[in-house]
Amino acid sequence: MLSQKIQYEKRFSFSGHETFQCKSLWLKKGYDFIKEGSNFNSETAVIDLGVGKNMVSAIRYWMRAFGMTVDDKLTPIAHYIFDKETGKDPFIEDLATLWLLHYMLNASIEASIYPLFFVEFQTEKKEFTREQLFTFLKRKCSEKGDPNSYNDNTIKKDIGVLLQNYLVPDESKAYEEFLVLLIDLNLITVSEKNLYSINYDAKQRFIPEILLYAILDQKGNTKVIPYDELLEIALIFCLTQSELDEILKVLEDKFPKDIRFTDDSGIKQLLFLGEMDKYSVLDKYYEESHEI
Repeated sequence: MLSQKIQYEKRFSFSGHETFQCKSLWLKKGYDFIKEGSNFNSETAVIDLGVGKNMVSAIRYWMRAFGMTVDDKLTPIAHYIFDKETGKDPFIEDLATLWLLHYMLNASIEASIYPLFFVEFQTEKKEFTREQLFTFLKRKCSEKGDPNSYNDNTIKKDIGVLLQNYLVPDESKAYEEFLVLLIDLNLITVSEKNLYSINYDAKQRFIPEILLYAILDQKGNTKVIPYDELLEIALIFCLTQSELDEILKVLEDKFPKDIRFTDDSGIKQLLFLGEMDKYSVLDKYYEESHEI
């Protein structure tokens, strides 16, 4: 069911970011650039985007990695978020949009390290070193039997960028270090001993509708989602089983005509009572949040 499974049938994909983490306004910048008819291969791309040559390549990569483009063509979710007239959150001011983009990055086939880290490595290590994550990724490449997807330096750079995408810099860092798209999620922390861990407290600010969007995005035509598949999606957001259950109950209350979370004889599953559009779920959230 999951796009991660589809991704794993293909070769892993690492690098492409030129060692730049995704900056706060790069997706908006990339969206406007493409919408205006510009081309990343153009000789004027550096001037049009107002960044260096390597950053042009990085923006192009992150647009793909976050699912904002396919073959440099804008996707429906890109228009949904960033369109000047109809976009729900063009400047990414709502926390829900960050959770949505975090999901899109994990659902992407362009950046294998993210689903590998959040969906798989997280279940093995709650606290880890860079070396342990490196060893895990090396093992996954070996198990896949695709030596061409593995390179020591490339994997180490990918690990560095992943951590920088989520770690809140300490106060001594330069202002530029804080201009990273996903750090407000605060999903990864580091100790003085250079031990990294998932910051499970960050999920107190999780937006339930984003989980439902992710489920709808993954489910295909099926009306019944087994609990183990729900758990796999929940891992993307670092949700525990009890948190998943609570959020599913909240969603059931919000969408009583559309979904039902059942637990019959210990068999948990999510039932869809009819057709449900993933964008209507987001519409409901953004409309209600703007009313507050």
